[in-house]
Amino acid sequence: MGLRGRRDHARARCYQMRQKLMAFGDDFWIEDDTGARVFRVDGKAIRFRDTWLLEDPSGAELARIKEKKLSVRDKITIDFGGGREATVKKALVGIRDRFVVEVDRGHDLKVHGNILDHEYEIERDGDKIADVSKKWFRVRDTYGVEIYDEGDTALLLAVPVAVDALSHDLV
Repeated sequence: MGLRGRRDHARARCYQMRQKLMAFGDDFWIEDDTGARVFRVDGKAIRFRDTWLLEDPSGAELARIKEKKLSVRDKITIDFGGGREATVKKALVGIRDRFVVEVDRGHDLKVHGNILDHEYEIERDGDKIADVSKKWFRVRDTYGVEIYDEGDTALLLAVPVAVDALSHDLV
């Protein structure tokens, strides 16, 4: 299914994701704007934490998205292997929904907008690098992620999974 009414960015790649995807054992495919299945999210329940795996179509793990239970503040880590990790947590200040993504060996990200309605953007150093929106779809419980920086596709697809879990009290 293609993304309708989206902005025309020559370099942007668009992906379709499902809302409320966090049920234990709930697996789903992420499709690109041509409808091809390009990534898979595999929901796991492992001991004291919830875990989701972002995999390529062949099943190779690209990222492990895991809840940090028993921490003072809700947060989710995204482990890319090789020691590269990102931590997603809700920003403490501000009246708008905001999340901060602290990226090891990289630039931190800011996530802000209407998180619950899946209408938000992801920024790095003040530059928008991804948009998340439900407006592109007529299908219920579906939203799109439009990515302008393909070098971080796995991170920019893992962040909405983490934000969705943190903002819907599913962790």
